[in-house]
Formats: sequence, structure tokens, C-alpha cells
Amino acid sequence: MLVEAQNISKTFRARGLFRRGDDVRALDGVSFSLAHGQALGVVGESGSGKSTLMRTILRLTLYDSGSLKFDGQEIAAMDAKARRQFRRRLQPVFQDPYSTFNPRFSIGASIALGVELLGKRSKAENQDEVARLLNDVGLEPGLAKALPHQLSGGQRQRAAIARALAVRPDLLLLDEPTSALDVSIQAQVLNLFKNLQRLYGFSMILVTHDLPVVTFMCEDLLVMKSGAIVERGKTRQIIDRPQTEYTGQLVAAAPETPRF
Repeated sequence: MLVEAQNISKTFRARGLFRRGDDVRALDGVSFSLAHGQALGVVGESGSGKSTLMRTILRLTLYDSGSLKFDGQEIAAMDAKARRQFRRRLQPVFQDPYSTFNPRFSIGASIALGVELLGKRSKAENQDEVARLLNDVGLEPGLAKALPHQLSGGQRQRAAIARALAVRPDLLLLDEPTSALDVSIQAQVLNLFKNLQRLYGFSMILVTHDLPVVTFMCEDLLVMKSGAIVERGKTRQIIDRPQTEYTGQLVAAAPETPRF
């Protein structure tokens, strides 16, 4: 397994002199596994814990208890060398692609920073690799010279995907990657992810509130509520025959048919 989580929990403690707030149990005994090449969806309403789960997998938030392994290594126990490799092998793609880029760097320069991590090659070879990555995500190689603000939202998201792929990751973590895009552009980007997964062989974890998106993208699904997993299994089965009232409400509130 590429990712294995067993009973991971995380509580955010209330702070301040009078502790007016309550402790928040953001993850409550979460267990799941992700195989190489698999696409896993994580859905739930705001506050369900899905964003904390993503940050925990990224090692931005450390869990309080349980076990979370990436390719057999406990994430919390990684030394400095292992963390460097881990950060290369796992790449996020966020909702706002503009935040991915330094506004002063060209798109090509940002992507090249990732390409250079793979080993010493000539400048021309790195430029050829940047052009190939841009082509793979459906962008003209000439856009390598453009600054982030000169691209449309859909183009920036494609460039962000190219940047993530530059280091040849084993896992992409997608955080609402199309929610800021027009519906027609969403369809193009989602199809792009599926095509790129076949081409590059990476695994995906998709965090979203959009059931049509997760139905299209992911064979397997986790449904989260209040930090806990309330349903898990094949996406189509869960959508067609929800076993909890909460999941049923999510399905009922979603569009009747996938848009993609």
C-alpha cells in the first residue's frame, strides 16, 4: 500500500487565558488505505475533517495518535532525509492555482525548479522537459515565458498540475481542484487528471464537497462527518445505496446526475 492510516486522531486544543473555546476533535479514529495507482475520494460538509486529513497526509499537521504510513514509513517519525524524499513523492494541487506560483517567476521557471530536483541535466534538457510537461497538460510550450497573471484560471490550473508532475510524484493530493473554474473548464481539467493518471501512474486523493466530481474521478470513497469516517467503499455503491442518513442527505443535496 502507498498510504495506510490506522486509527489516526487529532484534537485542536482551545487556547487563551480563559479557554472560552472548546477543544475540536478534527480527526477521530480515521483508518483507510490507498494502493498504488488508485483514486480515492474524500467528501463531507464543512468541518467534517477532510481538510485536516489532507494536511495530516501532507505532514503539515501531525496527528496525536494512531499510525499513518507512506510507502511503509511512519510519516511522523521521518528523519530529514526521508522528509525530503517524501515531499518530492507527494504533491498537492490546490483550489486556487494562483497561490501555487511566485508572481515574479514565469510559469516555465516555476516548473523548472521541480524538474531540476530530479538530477543534474543541461539547461536545454530542462527546458525540453518543461515544454513536454506543458504539452502533456494541454498548454502551448510557448506559455513557459508567461507570468501567472497572464494566464486564464483554467490555464493556471493546468500549469499547476505540470508543476506538481515535474518531480514525478507517486501521489497527488487534490483539494477542490476545479471548484474555482467554470463548469466547462472543470470538465476539461477533470478529464486531464484521468488521462495524466494513466500516463504517469500516480495515485490520487481528491478532497471535495462535489459528489458528481468524485463519482467521475474516484472508484473508492470515504464519507466524513465530525472528524470520523461514517461510510467507506466503492463510490458508485455508496452514491446509489447510502447506508447512513448523513450520506443520504449529501446525495440528496447533490445534482441528480454527474456533469462530466
